[in-house]
Amino acid sequence: MASALIGGMCERGFEAADITVIDLDASTRERLHADYGVAVLPAPDDNVFASDVLVLAVKPQQMKSALAPFVGALRGTLVISIAAGLRLVDIGRWLGDADAPYSRLVRCMPNTPALIGAGVTGMYAAPEVDVVARVLAGRILSAVGNIVWVNDETQLNAVTGISGSGPAYVFHFIEALESAGLAQGFDAAGARRLAIDTVLGAARLAEVSPDSPATLREKVTSKGGTTAAALEHLAATGWHDALVGAVEAGSARSRELGEQLGQD
Repeated sequence: MASALIGGMCERGFEAADITVIDLDASTRERLHADYGVAVLPAPDDNVFASDVLVLAVKPQQMKSALAPFVGALRGTLVISIAAGLRLVDIGRWLGDADAPYSRLVRCMPNTPALIGAGVTGMYAAPEVDVVARVLAGRILSAVGNIVWVNDETQLNAVTGISGSGPAYVFHFIEALESAGLAQGFDAAGARRLAIDTVLGAARLAEVSPDSPATLREKVTSKGGTTAAALEHLAATGWHDALVGAVEAGSARSRELGEQLGQD
């Protein structure tokens, strides 16, 4: 995800010379420098501590140790976390202390299509983050797709259940549609093409059409026709409620992980 963000930023007008990447692995540093021309360091220096923005792109389980060098060293830096599940209250506490937690924080939940610049990211800013900083954070995350701001950090749990995990639901749907094609006698290449292009085309149509998805569905469903028969079968299986329940389960697990990850 960090590589995707760096690449997207460079493509959208950010200067590579203004980006510094900190990574413990020498081979990763060499690759990022070769690919994008960004500066690379094995550990933060004074210039990093005085940077305008710090993007936290590490595994949630490693976050507390990764933040250790920054405790008390940041000078008004806007800190953006893309670590799944970690709450701002915990990041702020780890960067400051219980009496004076760090507060210039933005939390983001991107999804894997960001790897090809087609992601969508849920974003929440702490109250101490001003409009200028919000715009900057949005510009950075827009480098890998669209963004959606939420007004309550707890909504990011729902973002996780909908768009964070959502690609897996879509992949599962494509997998099932492809299997159906194989069962109907298509070869693997044909079944996959039909499945993937159907999803791509329908999503693009939904994006550009002024009609709601429900209206688009109704327009393609003739009474007594083939689509009606297929949709009636899906309805009988309870697939709609099952998907809603899946999102709720993912959201609940996100809340649980946030509580677990924030424990000292």
